[in-house]
Amino acid sequence: MKASIGWDIGGAHLKAARVEDGLVTRAILVPCPLWLGVDKLGVAFAKARQEIGVASRHWVTMTGELADIFGSRAEGVEAIATVAGQCLSAGSVMIYAGRAGFVGTDEVTSHGTDIASANWHASAQWAARAATHGLFVDMGSTTTDLIRLVDGQMAARGYSDFERLASGELVYTGMVRTSLMAVAGRVPFRGQSMPLMNEHFASTADIYRILGELPRGADRHSTADGGEKTARASRVRLARMIGLDARDAPEAAWTELARAFKEAQLRGLHDAATLVLSSGNLPKTAPVIGAGIGTRVIRALALRLGRPYLPFGRLLPALTPTARRAASNAAAAASVALLGESFGKPRQARRR
Repeated sequence: MKASIGWDIGGAHLKAARVEDGLVTRAILVPCPLWLGVDKLGVAFAKARQEIGVASRHWVTMTGELADIFGSRAEGVEAIATVAGQCLSAGSVMIYAGRAGFVGTDEVTSHGTDIASANWHASAQWAARAATHGLFVDMGSTTTDLIRLVDGQMAARGYSDFERLASGELVYTGMVRTSLMAVAGRVPFRGQSMPLMNEHFASTADIYRILGELPRGADRHSTADGGEKTARASRVRLARMIGLDARDAPEAAWTELARAFKEAQLRGLHDAATLVLSSGNLPKTAPVIGAGIGTRVIRALALRLGRPYLPFGRLLPALTPTARRAASNAAAAASVALLGESFGKPRQARRR
């Protein structure tokens, strides 16, 4: 059995996908609050390896270099690559450098700009190979990526975070960790347009928990107030955003307010999608390809754009439906592992 593991090292989570004989057999997500110290990554690796098993090869991509414990992205890339080499055995580790391909741990310093936050590149690269045309959208806990795929190639306008933010290809909004004050400036509530308290009283996890749309296992970090992860506790946190207590209005009113926040988030993603699509012609029949834990939101985006919806999981070779769903939630980890499996091999001609 030939096995390898793809790793996506983020600032809040460590994701891993195991590939055996060309099939994804398992994918997992482990909390990794990197902002509390680089030692948290070693702890996360130890826990993840207990769950995902051992392998002869490891393929690594990252976004964790953005954590503010690092003085620069370059410093973060080197620190994370060092920990990965120590935890995974340096000789078996290859780092994904996006447009530069895979590099060894000894080449990280000279490829820091290519390596930094290149996980989106791995996912979009795999999607382009498998789907030919489409708008690839990956919504995670913190961010959303939107990339055009044209003729089997990525048609991204930006590469760095700065460039991607400007082009609409990176939107800092996610299913779990986004503060609600970053989602909307005002929200409708019982006939009034209410401004928000600019405090981290609640997050998007709260609105999706209230609506019953938060995927199981998606919320792995503490809540804004350190309280329970229940719909009732989420209503308490949501009420604070407009200066009330949950008991000041019926449950139905808080559900409607949660829907208003969801709509505001969706509008922001729709604006980004229209900006991305405006940069070039994409056939109207080209689907929105949805990955990550936010596929329910991405389906709604596809409907709003008038495009068919294609789950990213269908593009992944997986052993079981469970593995397919988990791999879609960890799209970059699965993609970097699959790309790694084909690294150095001649690419087969696309069937038409």
